[in-house]
Amino acid sequence: MELNTDVPHSARIYDYLLGGKDHFAADRDAAAAITADWPHLAISMRANRNYMARQARFIAAELGIRQFLDIGAGLPTSPNLHEVVQQVDPTSRVMYVDNDPIVLVHARALLTSAPEGQTTYLDANLRDPSGILESAEFRGTFDLSQPVALSLIAILQFVVDDDLAHRIIDTLMEPLPAGSVLAMSTVTADSAPDEVNKGVAAYVARGINEKARDRAECEDLFRGLELIDPGVVLVNHWRPDDAARAVPDEHVHMYGGVAIKR
Repeated sequence: MELNTDVPHSARIYDYLLGGKDHFAADRDAAAAITADWPHLAISMRANRNYMARQARFIAAELGIRQFLDIGAGLPTSPNLHEVVQQVDPTSRVMYVDNDPIVLVHARALLTSAPEGQTTYLDANLRDPSGILESAEFRGTFDLSQPVALSLIAILQFVVDDDLAHRIIDTLMEPLPAGSVLAMSTVTADSAPDEVNKGVAAYVARGINEKARDRAECEDLFRGLELIDPGVVLVNHWRPDDAARAVPDEHVHMYGGVAIKR
């Protein structure tokens, strides 16, 4: 995949709104236009980043999982997933997957692992889940006799076809053993319909297809899996810390959940 700096990219827009440095004029212009319609987008993104860290820590500390497959990793924004889980256990293994050339350029930042563990980066597309599973990186990172946590954080909103989203999830979960988990978050308009629907339309107008799902649609993404309490909720309500509790629901436009494969 070639780097086209004239076309906005969702990962770089996300990086810009989180205060990162890896973006171009097209991304900043798109972010300005999108946030004119979606003014609380950056707050929601930060709430989602906080959720990512909380659920990863929970999966490592409470469920005892030591293997993590993070697809749609995006640009490095501390804390990264491997930093969270290797604080729990330095032997944890993480494989990041993304297909943005800028993310590939910054892969070294993602690959800084505790010496006892392993962190790998794969340049691949979520829409080709079989390619991910068949890669040498996947085979070299994971022991499929032990549970794996599949992390799909803030990525499925860009898969607007529900049948495709289900096929992706089913393909990725199929080889993972019992006790593995799916950790997910995706955009919803339930908490602020007017703002989010306008914002999604602004993304689409700039060539980035996006879909907001309601709670029932988000719960359906976990079909065949057993949701962990509190189920599918706005990400600031998923086992919240003080920072999450401080964010008003109307400023949070992501549902999240974690479910176990039995």
